[in-house]
Amino acid sequence: MRLKIAILGVEHYHANFWTRAFLERPEVQVVGVWDASGAVAANFAARHGVDVAPDLSGLIRKSHAVAICSATSDHLALVEAAAAAGRPVLCEKPLGIDRAQCDAIADVVARTGIRFMQSFPKRFDPANHEIVRLLKEKALGRVTLCRVRHGHSHGLTEDFRSAWFVDPARSGGGTLLDEGVHAADFLRWMFGEPETAYATLSSTLGLPVEDTAVATFRYADGMIAEVTTSWCFAGADTSIEIYGTEGSILLSGVDIASRPAREADFLRVFRRGEEGGWSALPVVPAFKTGVFHEHVAWAFVDALKKGGPMPVTLEDGQRAFAMIDAAYRAAAAGAAQPIAR
Repeated sequence: MRLKIAILGVEHYHANFWTRAFLERPEVQVVGVWDASGAVAANFAARHGVDVAPDLSGLIRKSHAVAICSATSDHLALVEAAAAAGRPVLCEKPLGIDRAQCDAIADVVARTGIRFMQSFPKRFDPANHEIVRLLKEKALGRVTLCRVRHGHSHGLTEDFRSAWFVDPARSGGGTLLDEGVHAADFLRWMFGEPETAYATLSSTLGLPVEDTAVATFRYADGMIAEVTTSWCFAGADTSIEIYGTEGSILLSGVDIASRPAREADFLRVFRRGEEGGWSALPVVPAFKTGVFHEHVAWAFVDALKKGGPMPVTLEDGQRAFAMIDAAYRAAAAGAAQPIAR
């Protein structure tokens, strides 16, 4: 039997990647697309050769699972609709526009027992799995600093500056939430939970939300992590820097700004005591290949088929949001803030 998946909301452009990924799997059928805007849904459905569904509840009942790729403000209502029919959910990041919405989604999932996967595509990048391996092997000794620069140049285009991303009521925030939540999840995956956050924000383009932000997170062992994110990166190279007492890691090609910067030596490692010090590992980031967000959809399908826990959980979505929420509170207060547990 083919796995029937419904696409709920297509305002986030990642819906294009997910839909293509589902359509590539012969064991999957995209049973329809729904969006709050019938015209948006019809246009999207025509581009991908799938059916448009005007009736949300009816589409959900026809499906075995749903993928939510709406504006962030609509996540809660769509999760509630899916949960009412007991359908598993793949949900775009961030989890919600604020802490209250994140908590409400968590309550729905807990009350109904539906399976839930948060979309964090960095979890499936082979370059990041190499970093995990190096850290587990203590190749860098004690890590003292991690810097993550993540973003794009879409803010330099009129289409993006007029999209829902810049409306705080629909997005929940600017680049710190939109792009920084990727970095927050990466930090949690690599190093666990930080204790405090501090941040500074700027809207150099005069948008209702920040287009550039820097957040710093402090860990109990003294490690500092810096997240620099922007919608105004015209170009860049290194995206991740990790520094330890015995070595360093540099990773490039893992965001839109850095994808064109190099064609080789994406993951570079320095080890103290080794002749020459630096070496490049033969790994190509998924983002560089042009197939990145699709891995989330494929992982969702595999988890549904095999059973067991989702590879990225609701808690992952909650905890990454909590880091960004603390950074926003710190920017408003002008002082470091604890990260809520």
